[in-house]
This record gives sequence, C-alpha cells and structure tokens, in this order.
Amino acid sequence: MSRPYRIDTHQHIVPPGYAGWMHEKGIRPGGVGLPSWSERSALKFMDRHDVQTGILSLSTPGVYFGNAAEARRRAREVNEYSAKVVAGRPERFGFFATLPLPDVEGALAEARYALDTLLADGIVLLANNDGRYLGDPGFEPLLEFLDHRRAVVFIHPGELPAPAVPGVPAFAADFLLDTTRTALSLILSGAMEKYQGIKFILAHAGGFVPYIASRILLTMLTQKDLALSALAALTDKKQSILRRFYYDVALSASPAALPSLLEVADPGRITFGTDFPFAPSAAIDFLTMQYENYPLEPSLRAAIDRGNSEALFPRLRQSTM
Repeated sequence: MSRPYRIDTHQHIVPPGYAGWMHEKGIRPGGVGLPSWSERSALKFMDRHDVQTGILSLSTPGVYFGNAAEARRRAREVNEYSAKVVAGRPERFGFFATLPLPDVEGALAEARYALDTLLADGIVLLANNDGRYLGDPGFEPLLEFLDHRRAVVFIHPGELPAPAVPGVPAFAADFLLDTTRTALSLILSGAMEKYQGIKFILAHAGGFVPYIASRILLTMLTQKDLALSALAALTDKKQSILRRFYYDVALSASPAALPSLLEVADPGRITFGTDFPFAPSAAIDFLTMQYENYPLEPSLRAAIDRGNSEALFPRLRQSTM
C-alpha cells in the first residue's frame, strides 16, 4: 500500500463469554445491541481500512455490576482471552487490560497481573465507575501504580450516572460528556499534575474537551493550585495541561471537529481510531473518508496514522515498517 499501515488505538473486543454474560443480564451498551466480534471479522475490517495493528479493549459497560468478586473474575476472563488473541497475531493485535473498578484493590491486582504476566499494552478505564470519575481521591492508589509503571491508559466513556434522555441514545451525546467530565476530574483534582507518568488517551477526540478548552482553562483559574498553569496556557497554548492528554480520532475526524482538536492537542499525541465493531460500518467508512480528505500535512497524517502510536507502543515499531 502507498501509505503506512495504521495503528488503531480504539478497537474493541467482544469475547464470547462476555457476550453471553451481557445477554443473560439483558444489557444493551449505549442503548444498542452488543455487536458480534471474531478475529476473522476484525482482520477483514482492518485490511479494508489499512490498519496493521488494532489495540483491543473492552467497551462499556465493563465488568462491574455491584459484585466485586464477579467483576474480578470477569476481568480476568476478558484479559486472558484478549492476551490469547494477541499472542496468536502479535503484529496485528495489542490489548488494553480491563480492571474491576471501582474495586481498587481488585483493580491493582489485575493491573499488575495484566502488565507483568499477560504483557498487556496498557489499561482501559471507563470514564466513570459506579458514578465515580477518575479524579476521585479513592482511585489514587491505582493512579499511583499506573504512574510508577508509566502505563498507557485508554479512557472510554460509559453510561452517565444520570437518567437517560428519552429518545436520545447515550452514544450520541452522553458518552462525549462522560469523557469530558473525567478529563476535568483528572485536571481539577490535581491528578494530571501529580501523575505525569501516565499516558492518558481520551476516546472520541476527548469528547467536548477541545471545543470547551478555554472554559476549562478559565475554570482552572478558580483553583489556587492550578491558576498559574492556566494563566500560562492562556498566553501560550503549548503550555496547556490539555496537551498532556492523548486523543484518538475515532468517530471524530470530521471537518467540524478536527480544527478544534488540532488547535488544542499536541500533534504528537493524536492517534488513529475507528471504534470497530461498535460503530456502524457506514459511519466508520464516512468518517475515515472525511479524515483522508482533510488537508493535513503529510508528516502529521503519518504521525496520526502510525508514528504517534509507535512511540506509545515501542514493540509495534518493527511490525509496522
């Protein structure tokens, strides 16, 4: 192919055991049915979209439904299944390990096992866990561990801890707000300053974060410990705390959204993403076409397609050349 193979940092896995469990519970993530997934269907999709490697993760609703022991067991099952897929095709797949949050003790144990034994490429965290956002002080032991490990942490939205709006699917707006809320939670709690070793990837171009960047900085001005940082960012965007996040372009690479993202994000921290298989094929095709037609500098496009992710996942450098 004429252009480099892509690395897709926002690609989901639906293990058969997990799918059966969701069916038993009658759960429809995001208000829609759980999609089917197979290694074969994933590879077919990836070849069609010039994706060399997909970093797999479990999507919402995760594994916690009030029973910590059950959540620990299900997280282990998902992670071991994912690791087996990656072991069979390490050049085509990677994975972010699922944790049983808000059970912090269980999450710490599973993160350690996933990173050390299963060789996970990183961790996936839902933006809110039983209504608690990631800047919650109770999650500090986990953030401290992930910071020590300099882990890549993919943040994916889930159901808002609030009633749904009748007739409005959660994925249409609530998911974007969920990501935005947790980004603000991490910033205003001081976690982004304290745990700079963690490489946070925000799904869907950060939700509303790029669009409301100035409001976020102005909010920081009201926080004694963050005011100086906000003042610096308001005069020089390269000093903005928002540039510490990574952002994928899954379902967000439109002519309306990309300008805001490119204005706010560090160009070295934008990654390619598709949201397969949860996003409809037509939506992925349309937004990928818009991304490909957007007037990006060739060097920036190459960085988004592959280079920025190679920096996050050094093991993929050889396999994507």
